[in-house]
Amino acid sequence: MALRLYFDALAFADGCEQLWREDIDALRSRGAFAPTGVTGAVEHVLGHRADDVVSSVYAEIAHVRTWLVLDQPLTPARYDRLRDAIEPWCAQDRSHSDVLAEFGPPSVLLGGSNPLYPKTFAYGTANPDDPLVFLHLWNGTAPGSATSWPPDHAEPQLLAARCGGATFRDGFSFTPRGATGSRSR
Repeated sequence: MALRLYFDALAFADGCEQLWREDIDALRSRGAFAPTGVTGAVEHVLGHRADDVVSSVYAEIAHVRTWLVLDQPLTPARYDRLRDAIEPWCAQDRSHSDVLAEFGPPSVLLGGSNPLYPKTFAYGTANPDDPLVFLHLWNGTAPGSATSWPPDHAEPQLLAARCGGATFRDGFSFTPRGATGSRSR
C-alpha cells in the first residue's frame, strides 16, 4: 500500500496522473494487479507473499517513467547478453553467489543486503525502453516448519527471473526450485 500511495504522489508531482492510471490498468490486464493489488497477483503466481517481488513490479513502472535511478546501469552489450542467457540459465537451481558471479552486482537491489533474507536483483540499462530483468531470490524455512529461524539456506536461492511477458505469469522463468512451488527445495 505504501508503494501505491508513493506512486500516486509521484504521478501527481510529475503531472502524469492519467498515465499512472493507465499503468494500473495495464497491470490489471496483464494479471499483475488483483483485487488485493500487486501483492495478491504476486502471491497467486509464486504461492507466497514476497514484498521484494511486489517492489519489482513498481520498479518496472518507475523505470519506464524515469523515476528510478539505477545504481549500476548495464551497457547495452551486457544487457543483451543477460537477456539472451537468463531463461536457459534458470534451468538449474542457483544461489545468490551464482547470480553475482554470472551477472555481477545488480543495477538496483530491492530488499536488504543481509544474505539471510529474500531480495530481488534488477538489471537494466539507462534506457527506459529496455525492460528491467529481475532475479527473485528467496531464503527462509520450509512451509510448516516448527521454527521460522534460522533460514534453511546460508544464502538466498534463485526462484525465478522475470522480464516482460504478455501476462504477468508469462514473464517468469522459474528455476527447478521455484517451479515446484515449494521454497524449501
